[in-house]
Amino acid sequence: MKIRVARPEELSGSELEVWRTLQRAGDELVSPFLCPEFTLAVGRHRDDVRVAVIEDAGQLAGFLPFERHPRGVGKPVGAGLTDAQGAVLAPGFTPDPRLLLKGAGLSVWEFDHLVAGQFADAHTSRHASPIMDLRAGYEAYAAEVSRESGKTYRSTLAKQRKLGRDFGEVTHRYGITDVEQLRVLLRWKSEQYRRTGRSDRFAKPWIVALVEDLLATQTPGFAGVLDLVYVAGVPVVGHFGLRSENVLAGWFPAYDPAFSRYSPGLVHHLAMAREAAAHGIQVIDLGRGAKEYKDKLKTGELVVAEGRLARRTPAAALHWLGSAPVRTARNTVLAHSALRVPADRLLKRYGRLRGSLSRLTGDTGSTGTARTGRA
Repeated sequence: MKIRVARPEELSGSELEVWRTLQRAGDELVSPFLCPEFTLAVGRHRDDVRVAVIEDAGQLAGFLPFERHPRGVGKPVGAGLTDAQGAVLAPGFTPDPRLLLKGAGLSVWEFDHLVAGQFADAHTSRHASPIMDLRAGYEAYAAEVSRESGKTYRSTLAKQRKLGRDFGEVTHRYGITDVEQLRVLLRWKSEQYRRTGRSDRFAKPWIVALVEDLLATQTPGFAGVLDLVYVAGVPVVGHFGLRSENVLAGWFPAYDPAFSRYSPGLVHHLAMAREAAAHGIQVIDLGRGAKEYKDKLKTGELVVAEGRLARRTPAAALHWLGSAPVRTARNTVLAHSALRVPADRLLKRYGRLRGSLSRLTGDTGSTGTARTGRA
């Protein structure tokens, strides 16, 4: 096995085509986060993105995209943002993890959303990633949701009708490419992060620039997808995600909190699913994590894994000491509602306090600017 490490922009057109071919030869459901276009886009905004190009028996056999961090620590491309991670490998080819790391110049490669069929010996935990399964079409999906969550489904349709009666015609646009419409959604999302005590991802200019870059990326096998629900022509709820040929990855849903009593997120997801199915999407991956709306909308699950590949080096040992206890504690909280619910409540209380302090000081936060940034 031979490995060459390259920056994404250094990959040739033929290598990128092999990447796409290997994807199509593997799992029928290809996450857009594993498409070469995603790695290329992140590489335009971060200078630590690399790709290990794997050759076996004289043939290209796989690609491992990663971020190179200090002390030989590797992370998935777009770490902290992605809901699917892993190597793109030829069917039947399983590289030796230690040789792979050595060839990539890494002591450790950590992951938290690894496609579950890869590197099973390195998994420390496995987690459900809820999906909206559209393989039989939207009507079949809606019928299943109606059977399993009939009260929620009926009340969502009723709230959509009431929204229309109270404010005007409800319409939906899918596949919007207007960056100003995207910025409306990002503003809602930033406000949600701060309101709920979370770190505002869009305070980082490079993430804003990346999302805008992805909105402008429109190819048959990969694209950024923005869709919004409007009331009387005014946007009230929407989502920005990524799609491959048949998978739409749920990424950044958000809404105007002035309309929260109408369950805008559920209204929007049903509208998005209908239109996505009409555009050839077979699965909407809602992503790992316990959320009430995911439980109401899901009709199936994928599995992702958390863990790390490591060589026997001092750097790998130090990394384990610094990361394993924190990861274990976080997963314990997330896995038990008796711990998760109070923690979520505490974060929201913190968010309200932070909002009050921001108003007193005049600091309203920032969603960043559309320019290239570095992590």
